[in-house]
Amino acid sequence: MDVIEQIANAIKSVPGVTLLDVEHDPNHNRSVMTFVGEPEAVKEAMMKAAEKAIELIDMNKHTGEHPRIGAVDVIPFIPVYGITMSECVEFAKSFAKEYAERFNIPVYLYAEAAQRDYRKTLGNIRRGEFEALKEELGVKPERDPDFGPKKIHPTAGATAIGARDFLIAFNVNLGTDNIDIAKAVAKGVREKSGGLRNVQAIGLMLADRGIAQVSMNLLNYKKTPVYRALELVKAEARRYGVPVIGTEVIGLIPLDAVIDTTKYYLQSEIFDKEQIFELRVHNIVTEKKMIDHTLVEFTDLVAAPKATPGGGSVSAVIGALGSALVTMVAGITKKRKKYAHLKEDLEKVIYQADLLRSKLLSLTLEDSAAFDEVMKAYKLPDSPEKEKAIENALKYAAEVPLNTMKTAFEALKLAKFIAEKGTPKAITDAGVAAITTFGAMEGAGLNVKINLISITDNEFVEEKKREVEQLLNEGRKLKEEIIEIVHKRMTE
Repeated sequence: MDVIEQIANAIKSVPGVTLLDVEHDPNHNRSVMTFVGEPEAVKEAMMKAAEKAIELIDMNKHTGEHPRIGAVDVIPFIPVYGITMSECVEFAKSFAKEYAERFNIPVYLYAEAAQRDYRKTLGNIRRGEFEALKEELGVKPERDPDFGPKKIHPTAGATAIGARDFLIAFNVNLGTDNIDIAKAVAKGVREKSGGLRNVQAIGLMLADRGIAQVSMNLLNYKKTPVYRALELVKAEARRYGVPVIGTEVIGLIPLDAVIDTTKYYLQSEIFDKEQIFELRVHNIVTEKKMIDHTLVEFTDLVAAPKATPGGGSVSAVIGALGSALVTMVAGITKKRKKYAHLKEDLEKVIYQADLLRSKLLSLTLEDSAAFDEVMKAYKLPDSPEKEKAIENALKYAAEVPLNTMKTAFEALKLAKFIAEKGTPKAITDAGVAAITTFGAMEGAGLNVKINLISITDNEFVEEKKREVEQLLNEGRKLKEEIIEIVHKRMTE
């Protein structure tokens, strides 16, 4: 437990990351940690957790029922909100390369990030586990990693890194101590042996309880729901006169999967999440975030006769759209064989542009929140504390759009790369990326200036004015260079 706690604390130490769940099982001898956050924060937390696990876990002394290849066995990146699967794939690849170089550990890309078809399935990578991989890595070419050395790390083993949809780890306990029955039932259930699609299953023993278990991964709970997997396990177990005595959900489970299972066992003809009391209350008390709205809803919010969302938020959204265009052009270019020599550079651009887009979307919310803080400060009772609160709120309200300017400028620099190197088929999109990212800078710049007017700290005001003018001058020059490149390349 001390080891588990140290790894969990490494994750919790990173601002912007929330550790949602820690599951550990002495029979499996395995811990699953689930945490969420923005890509950069998640990356930092994962690196810190890995560093601690590598320090504390020696695979040569490790045993357990669950298949494994390393101290950090598998790292799946899962799109939750504001990021696509393809973006998660690129993020996983970039992370895997850095991870392998930093820790000198062989890394295998799996699931949606797999470079080889047979590695889409994690079981193929784990074949023979740490012990077999230790002997075969560097000897058999099919065992060569995607990143890192062609030899096992002496204590940490190897790691599988990828991107995938939400997986439900679901175990069914059988009323028998016969592991052969559990293995036979698992064979009847798993897709690989002719069972259910999207189901992986193994049979194993829970030594401390003296019972056998069918341990499953449900890879797509929407197509193969939990209840269907459970019912098939029951049916297969009945062939041997064995009952199901309990089940376990390891880690977290999506609400939709719980509702589907509830509907099935209640045999309910009409039942949906709107009937769940806590959810209805939650929807009332939780205000919908701006970036949760559709484009039409967002424009309606902007059009409403209220101060927020205003020009600062709109500027950040424009910058996010410009960043998205950078990603698009880089992605289209990367698909063409003609640009194979630029693959690594284009992947880097895609990764950076996606992070900038995510940050700009966050700034959309932060800008409105900053303005609300200013309004709150002005409503305080008259006192010296009120003046200080107003000054601090105004400074924050100036820093947020300045951050938008800086972030959009980074996206503008990427727009120049794709204008110069990208396919001419999408050259005007590169031009629009330049126009929108610089437009975001200009709009955010106005918001910085309006807040500086009321700030009494002259040193702060002058410093921010210089930053704004420098950014605008450099941004304007860069945008004009890009537009000139675009016009020249239109005829290619």
